[in-house]
Amino acid sequence: MRLRSIALTAVTALAVSLGASTASAGTRAEAAKSPGDIVSSAPTSFHPLPGQPTNTKAWHLTYRSTTAKGAPNVVSGTVIVPQDGRKGPRPLITYAVGTVGLGDQCAPSAGFPYGTTLEANLIQLLTLRGWAVAVTDYEGLGTPGEHTYTVGRSAGHAVLDAARAALRLPEAGLSEDAPVGIMGYSQGGQATSWAAELHDSYAPELNLKGTATGGVPADLLKTADYNNGGIGAGLVLMAAAGQNAAYPELGLDRYLNDRGRHFIALMRERCVGIEAAAGLFKKISDVTVRNPLYEADWQRVLRSSDLGRHAPDRPVYLYHGVIDELIPYETGKRLRADWCGKGATVQWKSLPLGEHVLGVITESVPAANWLADRFAGKPATGNCQA
Repeated sequence: MRLRSIALTAVTALAVSLGASTASAGTRAEAAKSPGDIVSSAPTSFHPLPGQPTNTKAWHLTYRSTTAKGAPNVVSGTVIVPQDGRKGPRPLITYAVGTVGLGDQCAPSAGFPYGTTLEANLIQLLTLRGWAVAVTDYEGLGTPGEHTYTVGRSAGHAVLDAARAALRLPEAGLSEDAPVGIMGYSQGGQATSWAAELHDSYAPELNLKGTATGGVPADLLKTADYNNGGIGAGLVLMAAAGQNAAYPELGLDRYLNDRGRHFIALMRERCVGIEAAAGLFKKISDVTVRNPLYEADWQRVLRSSDLGRHAPDRPVYLYHGVIDELIPYETGKRLRADWCGKGATVQWKSLPLGEHVLGVITESVPAANWLADRFAGKPATGNCQA
């Protein structure tokens, strides 16, 4: 998660790119029926910093996916391909970003043309290796409806279907059996961990080689307690809004006081910098008339996003900062134990001096190196016995 706002003007680029979709995209929309099928596509651009050139081509997509409840939906995203003359199958990374906010203008695809999507700098490290990258915007972020922030199953579907869509985009020139890696941190760590658990049942045709995932909020109730009244308190409010977006029967509004309704309304229209500042150090009791986290229906829904119940069928590189101030370190250790106990191949890395933001920066290269070894066919042994 990060404390930087995406430029509000980026939403204009999204509208333009959607409006620029070709007639063939309309034909795709009529034919798109399966998860990963492309509904629309249009050229866009990828810039890690404002005006910074990259030797890439990029496309803004909307593609079919699946909600947490199993219903069909449409998600947006971006496919980025290096223009390096590479011959043969090019690896594909399906990349999930950390928290950007709830407003549509915060979507990664909205910031790429302007160089305002912060993790674009980390994504460029992947394209410089010659890898294609698919970046989901997640459900409801950049498309109609509310963003289902922290709803694990929905996010996992979006990550896997972004890979499917990239492989089905003719302009990208990717092989249908291209080696695929999954990568993400924080919110992206939850999404990629869910994608790793769902691969064998939801998208087994993907030639998945491994998942690199870090700072994972594997237990939302523990994460909410950890942040209640702390610097990440705004993220708890965002998560409540995200869960309610996926499960409107939870009735979030009836638990909020006037102050809570004000903050939730603000957060639904803003990006993470403003949202985090607005919620700083607030307790759940400050914004509610009754804490929904103590209610059986809320606990059931939040528990449905817990990770560790199913072993990923491909190797995992899992890392977490010991002094992470937003996602409890113990949840990362617990996820490792759960996956190892179910027979998964897990390479666990504890970051002794790692707080939350530092973790994604310091581990971006080691995590990519680990994926490079998987693409090269090197065996992953893991360290579950260590």
